[in-house]
Amino acid sequence: MTATSTASPALQRARRLARPRERLTTPYVRDAGGELRPATWDEALDRAASGLGAITAEHGGTAVGMFSCSKSTNEMNYAAQKFARTVLSSNNIDSCNRT
Repeated sequence: MTATSTASPALQRARRLARPRERLTTPYVRDAGGELRPATWDEALDRAASGLGAITAEHGGTAVGMFSCSKSTNEMNYAAQKFARTVLSSNNIDSCNRT
């Protein structure tokens, strides 16, 4: 009798998601009509930054927040909370560390 080994459902899903042909390699932005179109990384990042800036300018830092990952290092989580508090002016930062 030979032992058979199959990957767990989570690993199977991770393998499917990691396939380059199924992943986006170009950022997309919405045009004036609401349709998604390919964009450059500079354009996409500029749009994201201006959008966050507009939200915080109109509603204050409490209108935005961040979620960090418990699998990140302490240093990465520290950088995330520092970014949220100093750049976004928000104390709204959470993670799944307590689960």
